Amino acid sequence: MKLKNILIGATALVAVSAAAASAGSITVVSWGGAYTKSQVEAYHKPWIAATGNQIVSEDYSGGLAEVKAQVEAGNVSWDLIDVELSDAVRGCDEGLFEEIDPSILPDGADGSSAADDFLSGGINDCAIANIVWSTIFAYDSSVTSGVDSIDDLFNLEDFPGKRGLRKSAKANLEMALMADGVPAAEVYAMLETDEGVDRAFAKLDTIKDSVVWWESGAQPPQLLADGEVIMTTAYNGRIFNAAVAEGMPFEVVWDGQIMDFDLWAVPMGAPNKDLAMDFIAFSTDTQRLADQASWISYGPARKSSGALVGLYSDGVTEMAPHMPTAGPNLANALVNDFEYWADNSDELNERFNAWLAK
Repeated sequence: MKLKNILIGATALVAVSAAAASAGSITVVSWGGAYTKSQVEAYHKPWIAATGNQIVSEDYSGGLAEVKAQVEAGNVSWDLIDVELSDAVRGCDEGLFEEIDPSILPDGADGSSAADDFLSGGINDCAIANIVWSTIFAYDSSVTSGVDSIDDLFNLEDFPGKRGLRKSAKANLEMALMADGVPAAEVYAMLETDEGVDRAFAKLDTIKDSVVWWESGAQPPQLLADGEVIMTTAYNGRIFNAAVAEGMPFEVVWDGQIMDFDLWAVPMGAPNKDLAMDFIAFSTDTQRLADQASWISYGPARKSSGALVGLYSDGVTEMAPHMPTAGPNLANALVNDFEYWADNSDELNERFNAWLAK
């Protein structure tokens, strides 16, 4: 009997050792802060538990420069990267990302196919969406009050003080035009013209001297907390986290919000491509996307996840009203035109940087 037990134990040990030896690791790159924490809790930990694989988590500030440098050098160290939709499209066109076979995606929990379950624009040749998020602006209610319109972001007369803006053309140009009276539905048609772009920069000129520029998603709530600005553009989930999880007196203004997707993409030549694809399929199923929404106020990219979104991880706060897609928050919302930015980002960012340097 003892020999039998020893043999069973030895067999089990060999099995465990074999599993450990076959386990792999992927490097997943995202935006840091509360957003990455939501991914770690909803995606990383469950995938690690289910597969025995490991995840190395790294942060970046967006854009394609770093992944492009890795791919062109033939020295790719990232396996998976969380990207904005315009970068996903552009990166795919430029051969920076691997194509993704949509058949790897599981059906929705309601039985619908992945193709029907994902929101329109959520499945792309080289990227699969996980969240719907928005660029909004927010203010410190302990410092100012009465802020309720995108116009107020540019109104230094009634609301004097520093503003925080992301250091890029994207979102700033759209918000500038909406604050200048252009209806949301006409913004991109206006930006297709030289006059429209000039108009947007002219509006930005009116607050340029009062702007503190930010580059990473963690900066806007910190700028508000430190009193460096009285209002700032930000990713809606970052302000939610600061207000609800940390008790800061910050208020989101949904007027003029710009809605967007974030998606998973695999850099061309990723060292652990197969594991990355497995993680994509796992992390974008119905339950995982609903789970992430309990950690941060970004809407899941699958329709079937909506019914599973309930309370924040504090067990008290209802998440639905804090989602970009909540009915009252859509009154004057603009959906990011990813094709516009995929086609024009280089030119407009060059002009934006030249404008900054003046």
